[in-house]
Amino acid sequence: MNFNEMQYVHLDTQKLEDEIIKTVEKFKSAKTFEEADSAFAEYGKICDTVETQSALVYIRHTVNTLDEYYDKEQEFLDESLPVLSEYFQMMTKALLESPFRVEFTEKYGELMFVNEEMELKTFSPEIVADLQEENKLATEYEKLLASAQIDFRGEICTVSQLAPYKQSADDEIRLQAWTAEGNFYKENKAELDRLYDELVCLRDKIAKKLGFEDFTTLGYYRMRRNSYNKEDVAKFRTAVQKYLVPLADKIYRETAERIGKEYPLNYADSALMFRSGNPKPCGSADDILKTAKKFYHELSPETAEFIDFMFENELLDVLSKKGKAQGGYCIEIPDYKAEFIFANFNGTSDDVETVTHEAGHAFAGYTARNIFPAALRSPTMESCEIHSMSMEFFAWKAAGEFYGDEADKFKYSHLAAAIKFIPYGTMVDHFQHIVYEHPELTPEQRDDAWKELTGIYMPWIKLGEIPFYGDGCAWQRQHHIYSSPFYYIDYCFAQTVALEFWALIQKDENTAWESYKKLVGFAGTKKFTDLVKDSGLESPFDGETLKSVCEEAAKWLETFDKSELM
Repeated sequence: MNFNEMQYVHLDTQKLEDEIIKTVEKFKSAKTFEEADSAFAEYGKICDTVETQSALVYIRHTVNTLDEYYDKEQEFLDESLPVLSEYFQMMTKALLESPFRVEFTEKYGELMFVNEEMELKTFSPEIVADLQEENKLATEYEKLLASAQIDFRGEICTVSQLAPYKQSADDEIRLQAWTAEGNFYKENKAELDRLYDELVCLRDKIAKKLGFEDFTTLGYYRMRRNSYNKEDVAKFRTAVQKYLVPLADKIYRETAERIGKEYPLNYADSALMFRSGNPKPCGSADDILKTAKKFYHELSPETAEFIDFMFENELLDVLSKKGKAQGGYCIEIPDYKAEFIFANFNGTSDDVETVTHEAGHAFAGYTARNIFPAALRSPTMESCEIHSMSMEFFAWKAAGEFYGDEADKFKYSHLAAAIKFIPYGTMVDHFQHIVYEHPELTPEQRDDAWKELTGIYMPWIKLGEIPFYGDGCAWQRQHHIYSSPFYYIDYCFAQTVALEFWALIQKDENTAWESYKKLVGFAGTKKFTDLVKDSGLESPFDGETLKSVCEEAAKWLETFDKSELM
């Protein structure tokens, strides 16, 4: 069904509560496994309906945050979903206590129960009002960023629309763009500080109400960290500092020399890879989408079927415009067995990388669309990000069509960016560990912590010179820090595995694709570490994995002919 024909129906929460109670009672009173399983399936349909209507609101709200109707509906869901959580938990408890647990395990696997036990730890009726407030604050943050109307050289830009100027080969324009954006954030810094301070204190309060020492442990449960812990993440950080930071630093030193800038670089200069300019896709947004469609048709029969479904049902919204939320995402619409891709094209390489990245998510969702229950359709988020980040590398085969004569420049930039990203992403996670272990920190102390971490993970960055960014406040533009605590490290784990896929692609693209299809095909039936292992790959938590991917990438970057890419 075409997205515009998908009907949004305002959720009747009282009716939903009654339906859930009735279904749970049917489940608990079942005399046979078949009866219990039938009630479980009914419950699954209720969950899919709630998820579908929530997704439709979220999409239409983020596409146009100025739409008053969907703005109000988003507010309604921010209030209602935490209340419904109490009723959803009734089934969670009933499932865990079911006399037919053995039969359910045989049919759906033990992982479902592992995840449900973790989910049980994240909620109690006494935190409903707190969860409502948390949703409200996160939505306020997103709306604040979406409201940006930045006057730049006589043009009014959103943050997304300013992006091309922030990568301009013209030093003056690039610096002005970063300064203009920095001034927007600086003008709103008091509000950004307020929102984050309230979120941190609120999450700490929620955690303590649930019996945790601090929010960090609760945050891990929320993210369903079912195969690794804080100690494993700390070891990963150490490996990043040992292997990734030196390689990224080498790339930046070479870049500084190439563009004629003094090392270390300010934020504006760190955004430029080549003196002649960063690679840009050729053609319009429509051209990029046509090329993407052609690429997926040529990649495999499965991706051809998938991309036709996406285009035929208008399941993409990619143009940046006034009132549209920042960033990009892919979201499931269960009742229609569909995925939706949201992006903000701005004329940079981000357009191609976003459409291939989000299409990686969408392809995985399309592949798993018929799996029941919903919990098994999708793995944990670090595994989902493997789907997307690896797809970006498979799209190298279409680089010539996406970038024309700048294809080689793109390949070099893309691989270098993957290396440079991991230290930054790890720093974001490290920062959040500090914040939630010390919720009493003042806004100034949080900024100081970010400055200190910048020296560890991004020694190529020179602070000062640019408002907001140079003041050690850049963390406030990373919406995951506000909206999805502890999510960001997932990108780093996934990027490590995606670099393994990149190395496989260089050796044998067909073998790499078969491994990728296998990984996607597991959907949510395996834990992250098992999913990686059973797909023939190495875990990011093995320090040798990071060392190996660094060596492979460094070799390719070193031998790549950059003489004509100045």
